[in-house]
Amino acid sequence: MRQALGAAFALGLSVAGAAGGAETSRSLLEFGDLDGWAADDHAAALDTFLETCTDLDAPDWSALCAFAQTERLEDPRRFFELFFRPVLIEDGRPALFTGYFEPELQGSRVPTPRFRVPVYRTPPELTRNAPWLTRQEISTSGVLDGRGLEIAWVDDPVDLFFLQVQGSGRIRLRDGSVIRVGYGGSNGHSYRSIGQELVRRGVYEPHQVSAQVIRNWVRRNPEAGRDLLFHNPSYVFFREVNEVPAERGPLGAMNRSVTPLRTLAVDPSHVPLGAPVWVEKDGAQPMRRLMIAQDTGSAIKGAQRADIFFGTGSEAGRRAGSLRDPGRMVVLLPIQRAYAMLPEVLK
Repeated sequence: MRQALGAAFALGLSVAGAAGGAETSRSLLEFGDLDGWAADDHAAALDTFLETCTDLDAPDWSALCAFAQTERLEDPRRFFELFFRPVLIEDGRPALFTGYFEPELQGSRVPTPRFRVPVYRTPPELTRNAPWLTRQEISTSGVLDGRGLEIAWVDDPVDLFFLQVQGSGRIRLRDGSVIRVGYGGSNGHSYRSIGQELVRRGVYEPHQVSAQVIRNWVRRNPEAGRDLLFHNPSYVFFREVNEVPAERGPLGAMNRSVTPLRTLAVDPSHVPLGAPVWVEKDGAQPMRRLMIAQDTGSAIKGAQRADIFFGTGSEAGRRAGSLRDPGRMVVLLPIQRAYAMLPEVLK
């Protein structure tokens, strides 16, 4: 689980709140209503669906998963069209797509003059029921010093901050080996956007804020930058997840590796985890493709709110951090489930 999703959203941009308590509506669509449906790579979407469908316990989902696993599906598009129906779920809030990624940091297993910023495991006294120390208190009190909780040391507190926002990442050591870390827990404090704080202080206009802009500002202003990071009281701890092969993506909310540009983080109160989701993302670089809802996050709230996984490293981070686009997403549900969700008057 990630503390907050979407580099652009989590670091500096706001999203409209609930639309005055508007009720959730559901509309049954046809596949012909999906813009660009026929042109997508449905085989790639099916491969991603198979990554997590075995974890779906409901009989209709498990039956479809078993069929997809055992049959030679020469036409994956036909599989989705035969056994699913597109359902548009809306709650009155505008659609918003952001992006997330897996950061890669430089680090060391031991502290050095260069690598002095610790990446901590979860301390045993942390509980889920009550907030613990704030980010500033953890960073300045020495409460974690000398306890053997360090997984590694990195060279930049800003990069560690971004790693905590994403909730997982890789730490590349000087010998070329890699430590993979995943979300281990948090101190229980709510996330506060440091990008929004820069806007409040008059440093930037909202449209200027991005992950790279924030990173550069903190590095240019080390004292004020340290204070800015303390504005967010939330602090994330990690665990090693080196059992995940290096060539695969980090673990998502379903405890399976996520897939670049095929995994979507959603609000599970509206979209069931494991479900295929047709994405119609507009903006400067429109996207039309079938993705799978395999992840969640604290910033992802709403029926039309989603986060697209872009992959690992700085280029993926650049693409994810600049994304904040409108559009539409349509959930594909097993046929009987889709009809059961409709209002009685439409059945």
